Amino acid sequence: MSRKPLLLLTFLVLFAGCHQNTSTASKPPSAAKTFTIRGRVLSTDATHVTLDGEKVPGFMEAMTMDYKLADPSVVNELHAGDRITAKVLADKEGDSYGNVRLEDIVVIAQARPDYKPPVSYHVPTAGDVVPDFKLLNQSARTIHLDQFKGKVVLMTFIYTRCQLADFCPRMSHNFSDIDKALAADPALYRQTHLISVSFDPTYDTPKVLRSYGGAYTGNYTNEKFLHWDFAAPTEKELPAMTQFFNVGVTPGDNKSLTHSLSTVLIGKDGKIVDWYPTNEWKPEDILVAIKKSAA
Repeated sequence: MSRKPLLLLTFLVLFAGCHQNTSTASKPPSAAKTFTIRGRVLSTDATHVTLDGEKVPGFMEAMTMDYKLADPSVVNELHAGDRITAKVLADKEGDSYGNVRLEDIVVIAQARPDYKPPVSYHVPTAGDVVPDFKLLNQSARTIHLDQFKGKVVLMTFIYTRCQLADFCPRMSHNFSDIDKALAADPALYRQTHLISVSFDPTYDTPKVLRSYGGAYTGNYTNEKFLHWDFAAPTEKELPAMTQFFNVGVTPGDNKSLTHSLSTVLIGKDGKIVDWYPTNEWKPEDILVAIKKSAA
């Protein structure tokens, strides 16, 4: 399929004037900060774009990050390798930013016809057999994913130093809510297990993971971690695990990591039931899926 002519115009905003008018155009909330970003598109899904972005003064260092699209209808006009400029809207939440999204996207250069992303990521799909990855948990014990066969496993990816409220902190708060809800149903609790996987094994040692995990369970130093593991793969095994679960991770200049999101529900047979690649899922919806899988 040929690319539309608008992609060749360096100054044309995607769909400007076609999908919005002055009364309906999205406007940043009063607490939102607006920045301008330039970068290269690495991948897209229905509502997000992963961008290898240049430094944004006053906001972030050059990094790869998954951005929500303020207008998801533009996604069909974006292709891996395209260079774009866009406005970044971010809501100030204490010492961090949340609800980060892109709008007013302008394609300034088309992708090369032969462009290929540097890493090929697997898209988790229902029915996929999950490899038996091994991880070191908060108790300095090696765990294998296969050891949880016979239980429904909910797994997400985080790193403990993440400062974006809508990313790792939201995943951990959601898991905390789910863990408490499952604990209220002893039979279901016994049939399930939660795992938060860090993709920062150098910093996220068992001691760090234990402190982080205890804070999110609410039991702190008294936590036994019988139902929810916080663990990290080895540096050697990390690439295979992040690629299988579609987690893009790029080091930043300030010891931060930019990354995409990935939460996966694994059935008792060790196969993927569902994959949640954004932060928009709700704990109550996941609980319904867990109960269905455990039945």
